[in-house]
Amino acid sequence: MVDEQLRGRGIRDPRVLRIMAAVPRHLFVDPTFMNRAYSDHALPIGQEQTISQPYMVALMTQALGLEGDEKVLEIGTGSGYQTALLAELADRVFTVERIPEIGMAARDRLTGMGYSNVIFRIGDGTMGWREMSPFDRVIVTAGAPRMPSFLEEQLRVGGWGIVPVGDAASQSLVRMARTEGGLVEEVLCSCTFVPLIGREGWSVEEPG
Repeated sequence: MVDEQLRGRGIRDPRVLRIMAAVPRHLFVDPTFMNRAYSDHALPIGQEQTISQPYMVALMTQALGLEGDEKVLEIGTGSGYQTALLAELADRVFTVERIPEIGMAARDRLTGMGYSNVIFRIGDGTMGWREMSPFDRVIVTAGAPRMPSFLEEQLRVGGWGIVPVGDAASQSLVRMARTEGGLVEEVLCSCTFVPLIGREGWSVEEPG
């Protein structure tokens, strides 16, 4: 996975490559798909949610430029795979999942694996986590119809965020830096994520 799907496609951050080689991805997928855990595809985890393909996970993680002392906000805990990588590379991770069954399963999984620097919340991730802000980094792992306003409010000046923005069918992966003058955005690539549901995302009945 690391040599062909990641290094072979331009992932260069040695810390990201090392951690993705070390964290056992197969522990985060449904046993039905165990034989496909390391293939470069998104896989279902229930409740119409997915674990993202390894390359996209690596690209987003690399784009955050983590050095080890950051306070990170993750929107969309999902299986907890991305969360585990963040926990390995940053100081603290605050992660929000809207679906209780998925969020609690991820909490139990990561706690059982020994992660003690992750703080979990079940709720509307489109609102961020105001009382724990500001954050050094923010990562959104679902497709948003627009840039969530909390990113500018809860990301510290000098901090970076990454979020897929677009419609229900496809999005652009956008990296942003918060400056004194506001957010400066950079499009990294095209992508497709499950919809970001919530007050500042899609409604449960949509997207569309």
